[in-house]
Formats: sequence, structure tokens, C-alpha cells
Amino acid sequence: MPKKEYPLQQLSHFLPPGSFEMVAAYLHSYKVHLSITRERRTVLGDYRHAHQDRNHRISVNGNLNPYAFLITLVHELAHLVTFEKFGNRVLSHGKEWKQVYRSLLENFLGKQLFPADVEQALLRSLHDLPASSCADEPLMRVLRNHDHPDERGTLVEEIQEGALFAIEGGRMFRKGKKLRKRYQCKELATGKLYLFSGLYEVYPAGNEVA
Repeated sequence: MPKKEYPLQQLSHFLPPGSFEMVAAYLHSYKVHLSITRERRTVLGDYRHAHQDRNHRISVNGNLNPYAFLITLVHELAHLVTFEKFGNRVLSHGKEWKQVYRSLLENFLGKQLFPADVEQALLRSLHDLPASSCADEPLMRVLRNHDHPDERGTLVEEIQEGALFAIEGGRMFRKGKKLRKRYQCKELATGKLYLFSGLYEVYPAGNEVA
């Protein structure tokens, strides 16, 4: 996956104003190698623990808006701190990680770093943390309101039932009914059924697919 290396000071361009010094302190303290990568649809960030002569490594999608970028970075820092404390003895998104993530995130709240709607969504999220940022759909919807309008794609939940859409790579699907939290969609070429999150970005039929 192509990644870009930036001088640390350039990181401020990806973060909400006023948050850089706090973030930089964590990166220096834990000797983190931070990479900014292109969009990944299934993950927003990634963490790899230190081993042998390599430092802790974190990557974050560079296309995220500043608030989503900061939240994702804190999410991955929580994995780092959890590893420092417990090694591989605990679940990656278990209670230990949730406690660390909650503690780290609280350090960024109440400082006017986030818009009011994002801060409120984060406070609600802290009561029942999901296993990943992508799984926190209420928070994701609020964060999406702060994306640049030209960068917002079409979501599965915005496609009419029965309509066609494509995903990156050109595979075509017909949207079906919602089953609990996901939509059942049929792939045209194979007839196989797949479940899609309502927040998955797709290409409505007739649009050019990358």
C-alpha cells in the first residue's frame, strides 16, 4: 500500500487546530513511526508493534477529515499503549484496549478541538465502544458531515432498494433489503449474496468506476 512520509510538523495539516502538540508528544514518547496512506475502504488506520530494531508503526488514511484523522490516530495509539502494558496477552479490542482508548480520548475532549456535534457523538460512543471506528456508525455519520462536499461518495444506504451499484474494481450489485444493521445485496455476475454496511461508499449504476 503506497504511503507518504512527512516531516512531523507537516502532520499539523491533517489534524484539528490546537491538537498537534498533544499528538506529537505521544509520538515522541513512544517513538512511533507514523505513515499517512491513501484511502483504504475497510480500515481507517493500522498499528504494528515494535520488534527487533523497528519502532512502533502506525498508519492513518490521509483522505480523512481532521476530526476523523485524530480519532483514528488515537484509536491506533491505544493499541500501542495496550501492547506496551499487556503484550499479546489480551484481545486486540478487549476491555483493556477499551479502557486505554477511553483514557486517551478523554485527554482530547473538552478542549474545543472538535465541533460540538462530533464531541457529543464521541461522549456517547465512550459509553459503549465498538471494536473499530468503522463500526461506530452514529459517529461515522456525524464525522461525514465534516467531509468536503466534493469528496463525499454515495453510500449504500443512499441507494434505492433494487437499484444497481458498483464497487471499486467494477463488480456490480443489486441492493436488497436491510437485515438488522446491513444490506443484503446480490452480485450480478455470480448471484452470490453479500452484506454491506450502509456507510460503505459505492458507485451508482451509470457512474464511472475506478
